[in-house]
Amino acid sequence: MCGEGGVVLITYLNMKTFCDLLKEKGCEENLFAVLGSLKDAAKAITEKIRTADTGKAGSSNVYGEEQLALDVLADKLIQEECGKNPAIGLLASEELPDEIKIGDGEFAVAYDPLDGSSLVDVNLAVGTIYSVYKLGENEGRKSFVGVKGDDMLASMIVVYGPRTTILLALKDADGVCELTLKEGKFVLTNDDVKVGEGKMFSPGNLRAASELPKYVELMDYWMKEQYTLRYSGGMVPDINQILLKGKGIFSYPPYSKHPNGKLRLLFECAPMSLLMEKAGGASSDGKMRILEKTLEELEQRTPIYIGSKDEVNRCLEYLS
Repeated sequence: MCGEGGVVLITYLNMKTFCDLLKEKGCEENLFAVLGSLKDAAKAITEKIRTADTGKAGSSNVYGEEQLALDVLADKLIQEECGKNPAIGLLASEELPDEIKIGDGEFAVAYDPLDGSSLVDVNLAVGTIYSVYKLGENEGRKSFVGVKGDDMLASMIVVYGPRTTILLALKDADGVCELTLKEGKFVLTNDDVKVGEGKMFSPGNLRAASELPKYVELMDYWMKEQYTLRYSGGMVPDINQILLKGKGIFSYPPYSKHPNGKLRLLFECAPMSLLMEKAGGASSDGKMRILEKTLEELEQRTPIYIGSKDEVNRCLEYLS
């Protein structure tokens, strides 16, 4: 699961691999194996994105959103890879209506198989979001319901762009690391991803501006202060940019159509928040840390303001 096959160029032989990094961080054996399975699924998805059909699948997910063929394929690849691992007992996918019990393993994986998949046909970056939990019995069965983001053992996002990269955070280890797929291996390319302060903004849900004058005022502030606008329409590439540039803010406030926000707590906002906090940033729903929110149902949504600490606080001043 964590083996790295294929021909490797000499220039990469002395670089730390994904598995080297996990060993260095003291990752326990079963979690090590789980993350190895998720990494292997990311490699498989990378190949399919380059070659598979980018059209519609002719079906909708549980939220009524039309699925693309790649959404369905990515979900299948992750299920297949996790199914090989006896340490994984439970899955939850943004594309499926309920949790899937796949075995008796103590680990549970929640994932968005292809975040931003509507960008595939115009060849913009998309990604996969993973989070890993260890679940006890809840109401007679293992379930994600009742967990908080603070219970997460690991968070990982995969970005499929000109390069395929991973950003990884572990609950019990410091920092965020970036790894890049090179000649069939994920190798360490940044071992200390940090988010400080700086002028960059990624304003989601601009429809809310028609109802929230304070959101307009906030955007006016960003523009008057000459912030750089960076918004792709995909959460993975936008948060990845904040993490790697080391600055900025991603905002997605609620409005009448989505009074509780649009982005999902389990599949998107919680794992992104662990990465951001581990990198020195912050994340809030406007009232509390995202990682303190209890999951009451799989499809639970939330507003989110995530990025540099001062910029998150600025969002709260304007929009709370």
